[in-house]
Amino acid sequence: MYQSVVFSCEHAGNNVPDEYAHLFQDEPEVLKTHRGWDPGAWTLAQFFSSSLNAPLQGCESTRLLIEANRSEGSPELFSMFSKKLLPEQKEKLYKEIYKPYRNQLQSTIEASKKPVLHLSIHSFTPIWNGEERMVDIGILFDPEKKSETNYSHQLKVKLEKYLPDLKIRLNEPYRGTDDGITTWLRKLYSNTVYTGIELEVNQKFASDLSKVQDQILNAIQATLN
Repeated sequence: MYQSVVFSCEHAGNNVPDEYAHLFQDEPEVLKTHRGWDPGAWTLAQFFSSSLNAPLQGCESTRLLIEANRSEGSPELFSMFSKKLLPEQKEKLYKEIYKPYRNQLQSTIEASKKPVLHLSIHSFTPIWNGEERMVDIGILFDPEKKSETNYSHQLKVKLEKYLPDLKIRLNEPYRGTDDGITTWLRKLYSNTVYTGIELEVNQKFASDLSKVQDQILNAIQATLN
């Protein structure tokens, strides 16, 4: 049984500080697409956090400036828009956005009672490379971690109970061991202390989250009882 739950949302918004607005002057609409943020994810994360009275951290700066869900050495840390910045400008993004967000999340986990369940909330585009993704909700975890495997299977059962018409998949549409916030945190905490799960919700629900948010919350609550 987990002593505490922590929520996070690495792609909560598409905010751009004024000094970087010029990077998107030729393609301002890109910020509104899935490339700029995860539509619906922050709303879900806030709903879950408020309902469960659990702490929440969110990065509201667009991922197209600096990618909070990638490791420091990742080639995807900066996008095609921000890669053109000078080294000192990239360092500023790192110090003002990336590092503070990760520090805040780690501090939240440190302050939580152990063992802690961390649910990182994301959304994904329903069409990728011209093909429809046959997933409605994805549960991402590390199969080598017993606590994550057990929890993910338990959550899948509960989601299928409350949302029987939806396609609930394990480690789809991404792998739980890909470079991400939970992968980073697994290196800092043992399996007995930290369980990190990414919950991916199809963006086709973003325009009307009422269709799924209560049922997802019920499923999460059921895994904590």
